Amino acid sequence: MTMKSQIEALEGLASLDAELRDLTLRFNQEQKALSDKKSQAKSLEERLSRSRTSLADMDRMRGELRQMGIQVERSREKLLRCRTEREANAAQREVEELRKLYRDRELDLEKLDGLIQSARGELDDVSQQHGTVAGELGASEPESMNSLANSEAALAEKQREREALVAKVKPDLYRRYEMIRKRKGTALASTTDGTCSACHIRLQPMLFQKLLRADEFGQCPSCNRLLYFRSAPLPEADSQSGGP
Repeated sequence: MTMKSQIEALEGLASLDAELRDLTLRFNQEQKALSDKKSQAKSLEERLSRSRTSLADMDRMRGELRQMGIQVERSREKLLRCRTEREANAAQREVEELRKLYRDRELDLEKLDGLIQSARGELDDVSQQHGTVAGELGASEPESMNSLANSEAALAEKQREREALVAKVKPDLYRRYEMIRKRKGTALASTTDGTCSACHIRLQPMLFQKLLRADEFGQCPSCNRLLYFRSAPLPEADSQSGGP
């Protein structure tokens, strides 16, 4: 494995790793957006269920309180139908007891009516939110799933390309490359004029001279990335030059 082949392999690897990083970031963002939308829909469904259960319980309680009022009216009617004093006294006691109980519950009934009205408003609001989110999810989920599948396929293809490039790099050099990449995000830098292309620090003359020999990689003393010498591109010929 020549130095030139190692440089080419690492340059390709660095470029591919940048693509993989962007693809992975995009894939994770798409996956999170879909997951968040599903979680939001599920949370709203659970709120709807709780609100409906709570409203049903309050409606049942209100029915029980209103039933007590009906019992008071029936007891009054019973009192009017009494034929003996004994029956009348018993009916009167029943009416008084029921009226006392009903008076104690009237405030509860007023509060309950307010709570029920508030619960119905919240239920309508949550139902509307759920309808909006469910509609958005229904419209976007197929496209999101297709995009995720495409991104996953692209990632798998890039990983195969990466494996082919890794096979071209010396194992010890690749270990150094990976160690730096995991710490820094990027592991490769070049120099053409004695300056590190990654952190722009001026290299020591001895290190630069070593890199000029192009027989091994160096390491930047500032950013610790792998360093190699890259010749400056030749200036393009001036197509406009020439005599009249």
